[in-house]
Amino acid sequence: MLKVENLTKMFGGLAAVNDVSVHFEANKINAIIGPNGAGKSTFFNLIAGMHKPTSGRIILDGEDITPLRCDYIARRGIGRTFQTTNLFETATVLDNLIVGHRLRTQSGLWDVLINSKRLQAEEKECRVKAREALDFVGLSHVENRLIADITQEERKRVAFALALATQPKLLLLDEPAAGVNPEETVGLADLMHKMVANGLTVCLIEHKMDMIMGMADKIMVLDHGEKIAEGTPQEIRENPVVIEAYLGSDEDAAA
Repeated sequence: MLKVENLTKMFGGLAAVNDVSVHFEANKINAIIGPNGAGKSTFFNLIAGMHKPTSGRIILDGEDITPLRCDYIARRGIGRTFQTTNLFETATVLDNLIVGHRLRTQSGLWDVLINSKRLQAEEKECRVKAREALDFVGLSHVENRLIADITQEERKRVAFALALATQPKLLLLDEPAAGVNPEETVGLADLMHKMVANGLTVCLIEHKMDMIMGMADKIMVLDHGEKIAEGTPQEIRENPVVIEAYLGSDEDAAA
C-alpha cells in the first residue's frame, strides 16, 4: 500500500530522516519505534505532507504523492492523529467529528451564503459519517458532551473517530496509547485490530513495547533518523542492533 523510497529530510545541517526506505502492506498493523529524537514523528509528517522531503519518494497505491499538499494527500486516503490530542474543547464530540468529513465535501462560500441544497445535503452527510465513526469507536453515548468533559481515553477515541470520518484507507497514529492506563491501552489495541478487520491499514508510533510486540505485524526501528532494522516483532526483539540502540536488556524490554 505505502512505499517509501530513500526518504530524507534535512533541517539545516541535521538529517531528521536519513535515506529511509520501507514498504507497508495493506490491511496490516505496522509500527515504528525508536528512541526520542529518532525521527519518527518527522517521518509521519513527511508521509502526511506536513513537511516536504529533501529527497526521496512516497508512493501510495502506485501513485507518487510526494509533491502533493497535505489536504490532497488526506483526500487520497491518509488519515492522521497526533501525539497531543487537540480538539475543540468547547464544542460537542459530534461537532468535532463533523469537521473530519468536510474534507470530502464540495460546498463553497456561495453555497453557504444561499444555503444551497448541496450544502444542506452535505451537512446531513457529514453528520451521518460523524455518527458512524463515533459508533465505530464505541462513543455514541457521548456525542452531545463537550470535549472538555470527557476523559483522556475518550479523547483518544474521538481522535481516532475524527481520522476515520475523513474516510481513510491508511491511518497514521502517533502514540495512540500515550497517557492512558494499561486496561485502556488494551481497549485501544482492540480498536486498532477492529480497524484492520474492517479493511484499513494502520501505521503507529508507540513507546509501549508490550503493546507493540503483541499486536504489530511489522516493525521498523529508527535511530538518529536512520532505519536500523525492520521485521516481525520476534525478529526485532532478537536483533542485537535494536537491543543496543533502544530495547536494552531483556529486563528493560519487559519493563
